[in-house]
Amino acid sequence: MAFITQRLQFAGHSGATLAARLDLPNGQLRAYALFAHCFTCSKDLAAARCIAAELAREGVAVLRFDFTGLGSSEGEFASTNFSSNVADLLSAVDYLRDHYQAPSLLIGHSLGGAAVLAVAKDVPEVRAVATIGAPADTVHVLKNFGTSLKEIEESGQAEVDLAGRRFLVKRQFVDDARAQRISDAVAALKKPLLILHSPLDQTVGIENATKIFQAAKHPKSFVSLDRADHLLTKHEDASFAARVISGWLTRYLTADAPQGSAPVEHVRVTETSQGRFQNAVQAGRHRLFADEPESAGGLDTGPSPYDFLSIALGACTSMTLRVYAEHKKLTLGRISVDVSHAKIHARDCEECTESERGSGARIDRFERVISVDGEVSQELRAKVVEIAAKCPVHRTLETVAKVATVVRQK
Repeated sequence: MAFITQRLQFAGHSGATLAARLDLPNGQLRAYALFAHCFTCSKDLAAARCIAAELAREGVAVLRFDFTGLGSSEGEFASTNFSSNVADLLSAVDYLRDHYQAPSLLIGHSLGGAAVLAVAKDVPEVRAVATIGAPADTVHVLKNFGTSLKEIEESGQAEVDLAGRRFLVKRQFVDDARAQRISDAVAALKKPLLILHSPLDQTVGIENATKIFQAAKHPKSFVSLDRADHLLTKHEDASFAARVISGWLTRYLTADAPQGSAPVEHVRVTETSQGRFQNAVQAGRHRLFADEPESAGGLDTGPSPYDFLSIALGACTSMTLRVYAEHKKLTLGRISVDVSHAKIHARDCEECTESERGSGARIDRFERVISVDGEVSQELRAKVVEIAAKCPVHRTLETVAKVATVVRQK
């Protein structure tokens, strides 16, 4: 979730200025995505922020904006309809294409999901489309108008209460919604499609996901957002959806350069601004989190720094033993290494020398337990201990290392 947010503006379909946010990865950029929010929502919906943050961790920049007449965008909501939303989306695509790079991914939530399905065929650069709680037909949105629908049809307009807010809706909105054929757009999509929907969605029923899935051609995927509500108001539900989209999308993006391909190898660790300690870690094409447990004030979203040290020692030990066994043609069963870390007084360290014990200092002690499947003779057991001590990370930990530090201004 390491990203930098830029506030942007661009002209929508009617010329009205639309407010937007561009979440840029704080690292290597792989692609751009465009997010379309739900009916009467805004770009700042919690689920939208969560998804943008997760994609940023994968190196994907996300543009999310407010449709005409909503959020911080200019224009009158009463003059908009589904077709104007689609036109706003195309304006956003053009803005990205002209100033950055055309989007490789379209993501739409609720009615925004129907909008990205309708527009995807007109954006050749789009490699994949994802929807969350999307209706299979735009007529579905008219159910939100309740008894006001009759008034709109008879009088030409009416004020409608939507999620506790009053909106003026005109007859043209209703006529436009009834004229759309989302199922035809889905059938003609010809792009990978990911459908996320909750079986408990009380706003857009799960049957809509079924209709979209049946209309779509392969490759298509469906993931159930079990226990989630329509707006993904619970953080764990939004995070799950974000991780699913992020993991699925990487199949359709150019892979990061693998470790070993650069002249100088390095690992980048960047604060994410989520919690006190969460950091995004990139090592070649591998992306993960470093964090602290909740008991230490972290979010517990990844291993702690000392966990990473233990991981390094355990992995290096296992790899070193495997290389030795193959070189000597030894039959050595599957290897497991358990590593624990503690800070202890030198006087309590059994492995320390007398002089080290007498220092009175506190030291780092890693305990390593090596397990091998199958029988291990006493002779081989001693050899395993000897070879494990030759693991490069082991040697680094037991040798005084030097760390050169340079401070740069971005």
